[in-house]
Amino acid sequence: MSDNPVVAVVGATGAVGREMLKTLEQRNFPARQVIALASARSAGSKVLFKDQEITVDELGKDSFKGVDLAIFSAGGATSEKFAPIAVESGCVVVDNSNAWRMDKNVPLVVPEVNPEALDGHRGIIANPNCSTIQMVVVLKPLHDAGTIKRVIVSTYQAVSGSGQKAVDELETQVRNLFSMKEIEPKVYPYQIAFNCLPHIDVFLENDYTMEEMKMVNETKKIMGSDQVRVTATTVRVPVFYGHCESVNIETEKKITPQEARAILSQAPGITVLDNPAEKIYPMPLFAAGEDDTFVGRIREDETIANGLNLWIVADNIRKGAALNTVQISELLVQKNLLRV
Repeated sequence: MSDNPVVAVVGATGAVGREMLKTLEQRNFPARQVIALASARSAGSKVLFKDQEITVDELGKDSFKGVDLAIFSAGGATSEKFAPIAVESGCVVVDNSNAWRMDKNVPLVVPEVNPEALDGHRGIIANPNCSTIQMVVVLKPLHDAGTIKRVIVSTYQAVSGSGQKAVDELETQVRNLFSMKEIEPKVYPYQIAFNCLPHIDVFLENDYTMEEMKMVNETKKIMGSDQVRVTATTVRVPVFYGHCESVNIETEKKITPQEARAILSQAPGITVLDNPAEKIYPMPLFAAGEDDTFVGRIREDETIANGLNLWIVADNIRKGAALNTVQISELLVQKNLLRV
Protein backbone atom coordinates (compact mmCIF):
# COMPACT_ATOMS: atom_id res chain seq x y z
CA MET A 1 0.00 0.00 0.00
CA SER A 2 1.23 3.45 -0.90
CA ASP A 3 2.20 5.79 1.92
CA ASN A 4 0.12 8.41 0.11
CA PRO A 5 -3.43 7.03 -0.01
CA VAL A 6 -6.44 8.39 -1.85
CA VAL A 7 -8.89 9.49 0.84
CA ALA A 8 -12.65 9.94 0.59
CA VAL A 9 -14.49 11.95 3.25
CA VAL A 10 -18.12 10.82 3.37
CA GLY A 11 -20.44 13.48 4.77
CA ALA A 12 -17.94 16.18 3.88
CA THR A 13 -20.43 19.05 4.05
CA GLY A 14 -21.50 18.44 7.67
CA ALA A 15 -19.93 20.07 10.71
CA VAL A 16 -17.84 17.00 11.56
CA GLY A 17 -17.00 16.33 7.92
CA ARG A 18 -15.65 19.84 7.50
CA GLU A 19 -13.68 19.46 10.72
CA MET A 20 -12.23 16.22 9.37
CA LEU A 21 -11.02 18.01 6.26
CA LYS A 22 -9.57 20.76 8.42
CA THR A 23 -7.83 18.22 10.66
CA LEU A 24 -6.40 16.26 7.71
CA GLU A 25 -4.92 19.52 6.46
CA GLN A 26 -3.61 20.73 9.81
CA ARG A 27 -1.91 17.42 10.57
CA ASN A 28 -0.50 17.21 7.05
CA PHE A 29 -2.02 13.80 6.46
CA PRO A 30 -0.14 12.19 3.54
CA ALA A 31 -3.08 11.93 1.15
CA ARG A 32 -2.33 11.76 -2.54
CA GLN A 33 -5.86 12.99 -3.21
CA VAL A 34 -8.89 13.91 -1.10
CA ILE A 35 -12.39 13.29 -2.44
CA ALA A 36 -15.49 14.85 -0.87
CA LEU A 37 -18.70 12.82 -0.85
CA ALA A 38 -22.19 13.64 0.40
CA SER A 39 -25.86 13.10 -0.34
CA ALA A 40 -27.55 14.20 -3.55
CA ARG A 41 -28.76 17.31 -1.74
CA SER A 42 -25.18 18.53 -1.23
CA ALA A 43 -23.65 17.23 -4.46
CA GLY A 44 -22.10 20.00 -6.53
CA SER A 45 -21.38 22.24 -3.55
CA LYS A 46 -17.83 23.17 -2.57
CA VAL A 47 -15.68 22.45 0.49
CA LEU A 48 -12.25 23.82 1.32
CA PHE A 49 -9.10 21.73 1.61
CA LYS A 50 -5.61 23.24 1.57
CA ASP A 51 -6.93 26.58 0.28
CA GLN A 52 -8.57 24.85 -2.65
CA GLU A 53 -12.22 24.27 -3.34
CA ILE A 54 -13.22 20.65 -3.80
CA THR A 55 -16.46 19.85 -5.58
CA VAL A 56 -18.63 17.49 -3.58
CA ASP A 57 -19.66 14.33 -5.43
CA GLU A 58 -22.83 12.37 -4.74
CA LEU A 59 -22.25 9.27 -2.62
CA GLY A 60 -23.01 6.12 -4.61
CA LYS A 61 -22.01 2.49 -4.97
CA ASP A 62 -19.20 3.38 -7.39
CA SER A 63 -17.76 6.19 -5.24
CA PHE A 64 -14.93 4.10 -3.78
CA LYS A 65 -13.20 2.86 -6.89
CA GLY A 66 -9.53 3.79 -6.58
CA VAL A 67 -10.00 4.96 -2.98
CA ASP A 68 -7.69 3.56 -0.28
CA LEU A 69 -9.27 5.09 2.83
CA ALA A 70 -12.84 6.25 3.45
CA ILE A 71 -13.62 8.41 6.49
CA PHE A 72 -17.34 8.29 7.24
CA SER A 73 -19.25 11.04 9.02
CA ALA A 74 -22.70 10.61 7.58
CA GLY A 75 -24.93 8.81 10.07
CA GLY A 76 -25.50 5.18 10.97
CA ALA A 77 -27.87 4.26 8.15
CA THR A 78 -25.45 5.59 5.53
CA SER A 79 -22.55 3.72 7.12
CA GLU A 80 -24.51 0.49 7.33
CA LYS A 81 -25.27 0.70 3.62
CA PHE A 82 -22.05 2.06 2.16
CA ALA A 83 -19.23 0.89 4.45
CA PRO A 84 -19.48 -2.73 3.20
CA ILE A 85 -19.57 -1.45 -0.39
CA ALA A 86 -16.40 0.53 0.27
CA VAL A 87 -14.69 -2.53 1.76
CA GLU A 88 -15.72 -4.65 -1.24
CA SER A 89 -14.01 -2.02 -3.41
CA GLY A 90 -10.75 -2.63 -1.52
CA CYS A 91 -11.10 0.42 0.69
CA VAL A 92 -10.54 0.63 4.46
CA VAL A 93 -13.28 2.47 6.35
CA VAL A 94 -12.99 4.54 9.52
CA ASP A 95 -16.56 5.16 10.63
CA ASN A 96 -17.70 7.89 13.00
CA SER A 97 -21.28 6.65 13.49
CA ASN A 98 -22.53 4.12 16.05
CA ALA A 99 -23.38 1.57 13.36
CA TRP A 100 -20.38 -0.71 13.88
CA ARG A 101 -19.07 0.14 17.35
CA MET A 102 -20.31 -2.93 19.17
CA ASP A 103 -19.80 -5.37 16.29
CA LYS A 104 -17.45 -8.03 17.65
CA ASN A 105 -15.55 -8.11 14.34
CA VAL A 106 -14.96 -4.35 14.25
CA PRO A 107 -12.24 -2.70 16.36
CA LEU A 108 -13.34 0.30 18.41
CA VAL A 109 -10.26 2.48 18.70
CA VAL A 110 -8.88 5.42 20.63
CA PRO A 111 -5.22 5.67 19.53
CA GLU A 112 -3.92 6.72 22.96
CA VAL A 113 -5.69 3.76 24.56
CA ASN A 114 -5.85 0.66 22.33
CA PRO A 115 -3.93 1.12 19.05
CA GLU A 116 -3.19 -2.62 18.97
CA ALA A 117 -6.89 -3.24 18.24
CA LEU A 118 -6.26 -2.16 14.64
CA ASP A 119 -4.14 -5.24 13.95
CA GLY A 120 -6.08 -7.81 11.97
CA HIS A 121 -8.99 -5.50 11.15
CA ARG A 122 -11.45 -6.67 8.49
CA GLY A 123 -11.86 -3.39 6.66
CA ILE A 124 -14.03 -1.34 9.04
CA ILE A 125 -12.75 0.50 12.12
CA ALA A 126 -15.20 2.28 14.42
CA ASN A 127 -14.66 5.65 16.05
CA PRO A 128 -16.21 5.70 19.57
CA ASN A 129 -18.82 8.05 20.93
CA CYS A 130 -17.44 11.52 21.67
CA SER A 131 -18.16 11.36 25.41
CA THR A 132 -16.56 7.92 25.67
CA ILE A 133 -13.39 9.00 23.87
CA GLN A 134 -12.41 11.79 26.24
CA MET A 135 -13.17 9.68 29.30
CA VAL A 136 -11.12 6.63 28.30
CA VAL A 137 -8.13 8.79 27.30
CA VAL A 138 -7.93 9.76 30.99
CA LEU A 139 -9.01 6.43 32.47
CA LYS A 140 -6.49 4.22 30.64
CA PRO A 141 -3.30 5.51 32.37
CA LEU A 142 -5.04 5.28 35.74
CA HIS A 143 -6.31 1.79 34.94
CA ASP A 144 -2.77 0.70 34.07
CA ALA A 145 -1.55 2.07 37.40
CA GLY A 146 -4.28 0.90 39.75
CA THR A 147 -6.89 -1.25 37.90
CA ILE A 148 -10.23 0.52 37.80
CA LYS A 149 -13.12 -1.42 39.31
CA ARG A 150 -15.98 1.02 38.91
CA VAL A 151 -16.76 4.26 37.05
CA ILE A 152 -19.58 6.70 37.80
CA VAL A 153 -19.84 9.43 35.18
CA SER A 154 -22.16 12.40 34.73
CA THR A 155 -21.75 14.35 31.51
CA TYR A 156 -22.50 17.96 30.58
CA GLN A 157 -22.60 17.83 26.80
CA ALA A 158 -22.53 20.71 24.32
CA VAL A 159 -25.28 21.16 21.76
CA SER A 160 -22.84 20.71 18.86
CA GLY A 161 -23.02 17.01 19.67
CA SER A 162 -26.48 17.15 18.06
CA GLY A 163 -25.23 18.86 14.91
CA GLN A 164 -25.31 22.33 13.39
CA LYS A 165 -29.10 22.62 13.71
CA ALA A 166 -28.75 22.35 17.49
CA VAL A 167 -26.06 25.04 17.55
CA ASP A 168 -28.36 27.31 15.53
CA GLU A 169 -31.28 26.52 17.83
CA LEU A 170 -29.39 27.49 20.97
CA GLU A 171 -28.25 30.76 19.39
CA THR A 172 -31.76 31.54 18.17
CA GLN A 173 -33.34 30.76 21.53
CA VAL A 174 -30.92 33.01 23.40
CA ARG A 175 -31.61 35.86 20.98
CA ASN A 176 -35.36 35.31 21.24
CA LEU A 177 -35.31 35.28 25.02
CA PHE A 178 -33.51 38.60 25.19
CA SER A 179 -35.90 40.00 22.58
CA MET A 180 -38.95 38.72 24.49
CA LYS A 181 -39.91 36.47 21.58
CA GLU A 182 -41.51 33.05 21.73
CA ILE A 183 -39.29 29.95 22.05
CA GLU A 184 -40.07 27.07 19.68
CA PRO A 185 -37.98 23.95 20.42
CA LYS A 186 -37.33 21.86 17.31
CA VAL A 187 -34.13 19.89 17.79
CA TYR A 188 -34.78 19.16 21.47
CA PRO A 189 -38.08 18.38 23.21
CA TYR A 190 -37.68 21.39 25.48
CA GLN A 191 -35.96 24.77 25.49
CA ILE A 192 -32.17 24.31 25.73
CA ALA A 193 -31.23 27.97 26.32
CA PHE A 194 -30.53 28.48 30.04
CA ASN A 195 -31.69 24.94 30.69
CA CYS A 196 -30.28 21.42 31.14
CA LEU A 197 -31.85 18.33 29.59
CA PRO A 198 -31.10 14.94 31.24
CA HIS A 199 -31.98 13.29 27.96
CA ILE A 200 -29.51 12.54 25.15
CA ASP A 201 -30.66 10.13 22.43
CA VAL A 202 -33.61 7.81 23.03
CA PHE A 203 -34.68 6.18 26.30
CA LEU A 204 -34.28 2.41 26.49
CA GLU A 205 -36.25 -0.24 28.38
CA ASN A 206 -33.93 0.04 31.39
CA ASP A 207 -34.69 3.81 31.58
CA TYR A 208 -31.13 4.69 30.60
CA THR A 209 -30.65 6.63 27.37
CA MET A 210 -28.81 5.18 24.43
CA GLU A 211 -26.06 7.76 25.02
CA GLU A 212 -25.60 6.48 28.56
CA MET A 213 -25.42 2.86 27.45
CA LYS A 214 -22.93 3.79 24.73
CA MET A 215 -20.60 5.01 27.47
CA VAL A 216 -21.14 1.82 29.49
CA ASN A 217 -20.60 -0.65 26.66
CA GLU A 218 -17.98 1.21 24.63
CA THR A 219 -15.77 1.81 27.67
CA LYS A 220 -15.64 -1.91 28.41
CA LYS A 221 -14.80 -2.77 24.81
CA ILE A 222 -12.08 -0.13 24.44
CA MET A 223 -10.52 -0.91 27.83
CA GLY A 224 -10.67 -4.60 27.00
CA SER A 225 -12.30 -5.52 30.30
CA ASP A 226 -15.82 -6.59 31.18
CA GLN A 227 -14.78 -6.29 34.82
CA VAL A 228 -14.87 -2.49 34.75
CA ARG A 229 -18.34 -1.51 35.95
CA VAL A 230 -19.65 1.72 34.44
CA THR A 231 -22.79 3.74 35.10
CA ALA A 232 -23.63 7.02 33.41
CA THR A 233 -26.01 9.98 33.40
CA THR A 234 -25.73 12.17 30.32
CA VAL A 235 -27.04 15.73 30.20
CA ARG A 236 -27.31 18.29 27.39
CA VAL A 237 -26.29 21.79 28.48
CA PRO A 238 -26.45 25.22 26.77
CA VAL A 239 -22.82 25.26 25.64
CA PHE A 240 -21.84 25.40 21.97
CA TYR A 241 -18.62 23.34 21.97
CA GLY A 242 -16.93 21.18 24.58
CA HIS A 243 -18.21 18.23 26.59
CA CYS A 244 -17.58 18.13 30.34
CA GLU A 245 -17.61 15.04 32.55
CA SER A 246 -17.64 14.51 36.29
CA VAL A 247 -16.02 11.10 36.76
CA ASN A 248 -15.67 9.07 39.93
CA ILE A 249 -13.47 5.96 39.84
CA GLU A 250 -12.77 3.18 42.31
CA THR A 251 -9.49 1.30 41.89
CA GLU A 252 -8.07 -1.93 43.27
CA LYS A 253 -4.77 -0.25 44.14
CA LYS A 254 -4.84 3.15 45.81
CA ILE A 255 -3.80 6.09 43.66
CA THR A 256 -3.35 9.39 45.47
CA PRO A 257 -4.34 12.66 43.78
CA GLN A 258 -0.65 13.57 43.60
CA GLU A 259 0.16 10.26 41.88
CA ALA A 260 -2.77 10.68 39.51
CA ARG A 261 -1.60 14.16 38.47
CA ALA A 262 1.90 12.83 37.81
CA ILE A 263 0.60 9.86 35.80
CA LEU A 264 -1.76 11.95 33.71
CA SER A 265 0.83 14.68 33.11
CA GLN A 266 2.96 12.09 31.31
CA ALA A 267 0.13 10.49 29.35
CA PRO A 268 -0.35 11.21 25.62
CA GLY A 269 -3.14 13.55 24.57
CA ILE A 270 -3.80 14.90 28.08
CA THR A 271 -3.29 18.33 29.61
CA VAL A 272 -3.61 18.58 33.39
CA LEU A 273 -5.13 21.85 34.62
CA ASP A 274 -5.45 21.38 38.34
CA ASN A 275 -4.71 24.16 40.80
CA PRO A 276 -7.95 25.04 42.63
CA ALA A 277 -6.20 27.60 44.84
CA GLU A 278 -5.45 29.64 41.72
CA LYS A 279 -8.85 28.83 40.14
CA ILE A 280 -7.20 26.68 37.49
CA TYR A 281 -9.42 23.91 36.14
CA PRO A 282 -10.67 22.77 32.73
CA MET A 283 -13.58 24.52 31.03
CA PRO A 284 -15.17 24.33 27.57
CA LEU A 285 -13.80 27.81 26.82
CA PHE A 286 -10.27 26.40 27.14
CA ALA A 287 -10.95 23.16 25.24
CA ALA A 288 -12.74 24.52 22.16
CA GLY A 289 -10.56 24.01 19.09
CA GLU A 290 -7.87 22.12 21.02
CA ASP A 291 -6.63 18.58 20.39
CA ASP A 292 -5.94 17.53 23.97
CA THR A 293 -8.28 16.22 26.61
CA PHE A 294 -8.12 18.37 29.74
CA VAL A 295 -8.41 17.03 33.29
CA GLY A 296 -8.53 18.74 36.67
CA ARG A 297 -10.32 18.83 40.04
CA ILE A 298 -8.40 15.62 40.84
CA ARG A 299 -9.21 14.78 44.42
CA GLU A 300 -9.72 11.83 46.71
CA ASP A 301 -13.18 10.36 47.17
CA GLU A 302 -13.28 10.28 50.95
CA THR A 303 -16.24 7.89 51.09
CA ILE A 304 -14.27 4.82 49.89
CA ALA A 305 -10.76 3.46 50.37
CA ASN A 306 -9.50 3.77 46.80
CA GLY A 307 -11.46 6.45 44.99
CA LEU A 308 -10.79 9.55 42.91
CA ASN A 309 -12.95 12.32 41.50
CA LEU A 310 -11.99 13.86 38.14
CA TRP A 311 -13.29 16.67 35.91
CA ILE A 312 -12.67 15.97 32.20
CA VAL A 313 -13.25 18.39 29.31
CA ALA A 314 -12.62 18.11 25.57
CA ASP A 315 -13.80 19.57 22.28
CA ASN A 316 -16.44 17.06 21.19
CA ILE A 317 -16.15 17.93 17.51
CA ARG A 318 -12.35 17.87 17.56
CA LYS A 319 -11.08 15.02 19.77
CA GLY A 320 -14.56 13.57 20.10
CA ALA A 321 -14.93 13.03 16.36
CA ALA A 322 -12.62 14.45 13.68
CA LEU A 323 -9.25 14.24 15.41
CA ASN A 324 -9.70 10.72 16.75
CA THR A 325 -10.77 9.55 13.28
CA VAL A 326 -7.73 11.15 11.65
CA GLN A 327 -5.43 9.71 14.34
CA ILE A 328 -6.80 6.25 13.53
CA SER A 329 -6.15 6.93 9.85
CA GLU A 330 -2.57 7.99 10.62
CA LEU A 331 -2.00 4.73 12.50
CA LEU A 332 -3.33 2.72 9.57
CA VAL A 333 -0.72 4.36 7.34
CA GLN A 334 2.10 4.01 9.87
CA LYS A 335 1.33 0.35 10.54
CA ASN A 336 0.82 -0.43 6.84
CA LEU A 337 -2.75 -1.56 7.54
CA LEU A 338 -4.51 0.19 4.67
CA ARG A 339 -5.55 -3.09 3.14
CA VAL A 340 -8.49 -5.43 3.57
